[in-house]
Amino acid sequence: MSAQPQIDQSVPHQARVWNYFLGGKDYYAADREFAESIIAAYPAMRDVAVGTRGFLTRAVRHLAADLGVRQFLDVGTGLPTAGNTHEIAQAIAPESKIVYVDNDPLVLMHAKALLRSSPEGVCRYLDADARDPQGILDAAAETLDLSRPVALSMLGVLGTVWDDARAHAIIDTFVAALAPGSYVALEDGTNTVNAEAASDAEKVRDEEGGYEYRLRTPAQIRGFFKDLDLLPPGVVSVTRWRPAPTPTGALPAEVDAYCGLARKP
Repeated sequence: MSAQPQIDQSVPHQARVWNYFLGGKDYYAADREFAESIIAAYPAMRDVAVGTRGFLTRAVRHLAADLGVRQFLDVGTGLPTAGNTHEIAQAIAPESKIVYVDNDPLVLMHAKALLRSSPEGVCRYLDADARDPQGILDAAAETLDLSRPVALSMLGVLGTVWDDARAHAIIDTFVAALAPGSYVALEDGTNTVNAEAASDAEKVRDEEGGYEYRLRTPAQIRGFFKDLDLLPPGVVSVTRWRPAPTPTGALPAEVDAYCGLARKP
């Protein structure tokens, strides 16, 4: 039997903190305390988390139902919750193949137990760090056919890479390996909608020793899509990316997380 992964319960981890924001139960005291400090500085943080999850759901549904994508590479998947990428995609196309990537041992344990594929498709989990894109691509190629279109999603990932040049190098490595007709979905935090509160939350992350996360402007996030064709409505707040129509036609309130979906020509 393989050894159980070692989990440091004393140090907050992004996947577990995010699970707390989403109302989950898979976190430790350090994660909860750190998350509450963030919420105290930025009370809308739970709205950011829920809005980001909504973007993932709508983007994957659009990719599978409308664009015919059958292969998904979900980097920084986080802890399994309702509406995971494979559940959405395989409900539309049971033959879909999904590779999840994360580097939290608790995510690994839950993924092995909960991420079950449809009989027709494939669902695999990689214990890897987004800072090693080539290693991820090499391992993912055992499951995905990289000569055919793949949908790459990286939600809340590039914000953990503070250096702009390195963040661009990571996404560029992934994009270069994808076949034409592939898609890239990105999301990261901003300090645009409520600049003061978002900046206060960033200070909490820096000062309390939790995971580091850099806020970028919408223009900087848009820059990650260079050489790709952005689909409408472009780079927008996660709540405003193709939201469900309302009787009044009003758009949802914006939150400090911006996203986009683009096609590789």
